Amino acid sequence: VQLQASGGGLVQAGGSLRLSCAASGGTFSKYTMGWFRQAPGKEREFVTAISWFGGNTMYTDSVKGRFTISRDNAKNTVYLQMNSLKPEDTAIYYCAADETFKRSTDYSYWGQGTQVTVSS
Repeated sequence: VQLQASGGGLVQAGGSLRLSCAASGGTFSKYTMGWFRQAPGKEREFVTAISWFGGNTMYTDSVKGRFTISRDNAKNTVYLQMNSLKPEDTAIYYCAADETFKRSTDYSYWGQGTQVTVSS
């Protein structure tokens, strides 16, 4: 499975961005899709995940109520809507795919990452 993330950019605090991750080369609908992020000098961390059918989602506490993950299996795409962005959300955001619904970083497939920068 190949994953291509897009939609990052520079935004002011309080603003919004929507990330997209397009998948190819596999059966997208059978995979849990996750978003992770890595800030400079920090380890990669879990942000959110959505189950293969979209019925289950989970979020790290710091983004609950601000970020929303969704997927369109017909378009082989997962989205991350980020609202009320904060400077501490600044990181490279990665999408990932795995057959297990989980928050650990050991996903099987990874995209290349997209930079999100939130200015104060």
